[in-house]
Amino acid sequence: MVNAKHLATFVLGAAAGVALHKYLQTEEGEKALADLKDKANQFKGEAEQAIDKAPEYFEKLKTEGAEALKQYFPGAEKFLQDLFGKGPENPTPPTSEPQA
Repeated sequence: MVNAKHLATFVLGAAAGVALHKYLQTEEGEKALADLKDKANQFKGEAEQAIDKAPEYFEKLKTEGAEALKQYFPGAEKFLQDLFGKGPENPTPPTSEPQA
């Protein structure tokens, strides 16, 4: 059911659309729209560059992070192997589950 609140919202939205259309027809509006398009294209270019650089960034992060971990926490590799049960010398022990 359409009530006065919904009708007022529709009318205000239509009025805002007409006002925006009129503004964009002026020189100032066309300039604002061109600036907006330029900024959007610039942002798109930056996003595409970031996507292209992501694999090498994560590879660098992985190698440098591993080196820093080994340098500042020398026992971290053994600790993680013990924790997760990985590695040839640390097989995962079988877990016994409680019976219900």
